[in-house]
Amino acid sequence: MTTSLPLLSILIWLPLLGAVVVLLAGNQRPALARWLALLVASVTLLLSLQLWTGFDSTTAAMQFTELKAWIPVFNVNYHLGVDGFSMPLILLTTIFGVLVIVAGWEVIKDRVHQYMAAFLVLQAALTGVFAALDGLLFYVFFEAMLVPMFLLIGVWGGPNRVYAAVKFFLYTFLGSVFMLIGLIYLYLQSGSFNILEWHDLGLSMTEQKWIFLGMLAAFAVKIPMWPVHTWLPDAHVEAPTGGSIILAAVMLKVGGYGFIRFSLPITPDASNMLDWVVIGLSLIAVVYIGFVALVQTDMKKLIAYSSITHMGFVTLGLFIAFSIFRASPDGFGAAMGVEGAMMQMISHGFISGALFFVVGVLYDRMHSRDIADYGGVANVMPWFTMFAVLFFMANAGLPGTSGFVGEFMVILASFNASIWIAFFATFTLILGAAYNLWLVKRVFFGEVKNENVSRLRDINSREVFILTVLAVAVLTIGLYPQPLLNVMHVSVEHLLQQITQTKII
Repeated sequence: MTTSLPLLSILIWLPLLGAVVVLLAGNQRPALARWLALLVASVTLLLSLQLWTGFDSTTAAMQFTELKAWIPVFNVNYHLGVDGFSMPLILLTTIFGVLVIVAGWEVIKDRVHQYMAAFLVLQAALTGVFAALDGLLFYVFFEAMLVPMFLLIGVWGGPNRVYAAVKFFLYTFLGSVFMLIGLIYLYLQSGSFNILEWHDLGLSMTEQKWIFLGMLAAFAVKIPMWPVHTWLPDAHVEAPTGGSIILAAVMLKVGGYGFIRFSLPITPDASNMLDWVVIGLSLIAVVYIGFVALVQTDMKKLIAYSSITHMGFVTLGLFIAFSIFRASPDGFGAAMGVEGAMMQMISHGFISGALFFVVGVLYDRMHSRDIADYGGVANVMPWFTMFAVLFFMANAGLPGTSGFVGEFMVILASFNASIWIAFFATFTLILGAAYNLWLVKRVFFGEVKNENVSRLRDINSREVFILTVLAVAVLTIGLYPQPLLNVMHVSVEHLLQQITQTKII
């Protein structure tokens, strides 16, 4: 679908323009900065709904496309468009654009205008990543989103914020350098930065392997996969609540999206040859990191490690498709694995965002994330506990919640690849139940032993709004995932056609 209204450009540049206006509000008018940021984010969300209502789910072609010459001498274009993979992720970005601003409404009191502007810039960059169809444009947005996140951690973070911010920046930046080399090589071979043209570009196996490894270096860090995951717990622990929410809910999805848009369709033969590497790393994330989460005493660290295990399901669902096709020529179950990976990304966005907000609510009142400092919260905050338990159960994969849908689909698909892959994948259900129930029991139930807990107040209207929106999303996707599956199904089938056709020349 091509529209006369440059909707994607508006979704990218309106938040950037809004960030400038918010900065002009200055530090002396924090209320004005908050309301301006909320207005911009809300308008962006309303506009993004047109992507959903106007999306044609019967075609795998790019829709809402825009194409303008940017750097003609190098054949670089300002090229935007969405399909069944990118459109839901842009909608997820705009939803959390509103929620993170509301989440920091009362909590952030220092440099409010800069804080709000940083989130608007981050939203713009993330939207650009998911909409870009030009390799160089994608890279610009990919790198641009590091700057506001670096500032959010480094300026408004915890005691070790500088260390966490620098570690986050170095890991993600160094990984993306290898991707840039691959993008430049693809340009030299094709004479274009058009990502869709790269999907049809013939490459030798050697070329594909090196490009695949370069992409893997960038996207594995971003997801993150073991063993390049160590930046994530530090970033989450030190980031402000809003930073943790947007990092977990949206930024981690860039890695999975990168595999879908670049690695699988551009280097299908290398992906097929090296799928065991990604599957192995994914299973390590599911099992080993699950045990690591089980021994955490800091609530934020526990949720951060659980995010790594859940994102392991994303890469597992994407790459078991090759094993499925090797086991059965008809590839039965491959589509289910890829769709499960996409469902897991969307679901994890809502659940992880909700969990980090839950921890933020407790931290704002108690100034502690240590599980041992709590106990009996349900006795003094019953409404809050109702929401919190729902989200932790969803994080454990409780049927009826969104957390169950993606994991169940990937596990079912993995049976068609290998019984052993399915066996290890199911460990996440056991470990997830263990560490989530352990936290819920220690924090929310039992007697109130800490006098500080006994003085806690239940959630206010602002917190009820955020938790209600997230709860509705988690339950809606869990009970009726079909609309999301319909949106992505044709794009998934198209991707499977791409990865089963050799590109070796």
